[in-house]
Amino acid sequence: MDRSWMYKKHNTLEYVHGVQEFVKIAEEYASKIGENYIVCPCYDCRNLKKFRSSEQIKEHLIRRGFKLGYDWWIWHGETVLTSNSTNQRECRKNVEKDQSNENNVGNDGDNDRLDEMMRDMQGDLNEMPQEFESFFASSGKPLFSGCSKFTKLSAVLKLYTVKAKNKWSDKRSTELLELLKGMLLIENELPCSTYECGASRYKQKGLDDACEQKKGPPAKLLWYLPVIPRFKRLFANAKDAKNLQWHASGRKEDGKLRHPVDSPQWKNINKKFPDFGAENRNLKLGLCTDGMNPNGNMSSRHSTWPVLLTVYNLPPWLCMKRKYIMLLLLISGPKQPGNDIDVYLAPLIEDLKMLWNEGVTVFDAHSQTNFTLRAMLFCTISICRKNVFMSHRTFLPIDHPYRKRKKTFNGKSETGVARLPLSGDVVYE
Repeated sequence: MDRSWMYKKHNTLEYVHGVQEFVKIAEEYASKIGENYIVCPCYDCRNLKKFRSSEQIKEHLIRRGFKLGYDWWIWHGETVLTSNSTNQRECRKNVEKDQSNENNVGNDGDNDRLDEMMRDMQGDLNEMPQEFESFFASSGKPLFSGCSKFTKLSAVLKLYTVKAKNKWSDKRSTELLELLKGMLLIENELPCSTYECGASRYKQKGLDDACEQKKGPPAKLLWYLPVIPRFKRLFANAKDAKNLQWHASGRKEDGKLRHPVDSPQWKNINKKFPDFGAENRNLKLGLCTDGMNPNGNMSSRHSTWPVLLTVYNLPPWLCMKRKYIMLLLLISGPKQPGNDIDVYLAPLIEDLKMLWNEGVTVFDAHSQTNFTLRAMLFCTISICRKNVFMSHRTFLPIDHPYRKRKKTFNGKSETGVARLPLSGDVVYE
């Protein structure tokens, strides 16, 4: 579709008709995703403001014109694709391949799925518009003039993957970037250092104040990936929307514990909150976290804590697949978050509270209807500390080889014998 009219004079009939067509598409997209507001792409608002009235959007566009470079209407329903034609074809192939192999979630192949990542980032307009604009610009910018295989964003992500797989330090990866930038000879978009690659770093609003009020450590580097847009995207896929009701319509009920839906906890929740349990599409979620050292060096003073979410509405063969496990938070810093982890969970807690109290309007592609989605935290899985009872070797037979092992246990051999079990009367006394 020719969109040269977007940057012509605003008083021409062609421009006015184009604006009317754009507003119509924007209204259809807002209705499809259950949104009451439309993002304004005018020269002044720059997709950073939303309005309820489409007439106000139309007025802004006729008076002020479109923001520069908004040829792909990514904020109004169009698929995010790079400007390079080769990349467009590849993205379309990847999307079609992903849609035709939805049940084969174990075969990820070499598909970097940049378009999906961009759509995920695009979901929350208020939290990170500038960061998204930066990512979108990088996703459409060739690595160098004439390059059709890599964009700036795809090249950086692939180099990050190599860095992670080989456990390179920032210093070593910076040396590689400097070498590659010099080898390319011609002018290119490759960053000069690992630090420049992290262009999307930002602090969650209010996090510093919350840490200060708790008199805790200074805010760490926090990445929060909003969960609500991803729930909307799950329901926007007809097969996923159908699978999310498996717990109510597709499972085998034989009295056996095959899935969390068979547990007394699930049934008690539906009984205690009948309004929530009456809607099969309401989500029951599992949250888990644990710390790790991404550098693989136990002596390094660095800790990264990923916070993951799984949806228990899905069948058991899907809910633990990588495709459906959502990374919500990355907390990175020289120390573990400890008891202050609740401070870093604050943005997630706000979204979960809204999903429980108010809910959000979501389009269900399976039933082709809008409904109010609510969600609750069904369970949490966390590893806080590990208790080991060293004296239990006394229960082993007297000639058991474990009794003589020292290094494996507490550095001592075990020669004692466990006492006989106490009777009920003795315990009572």
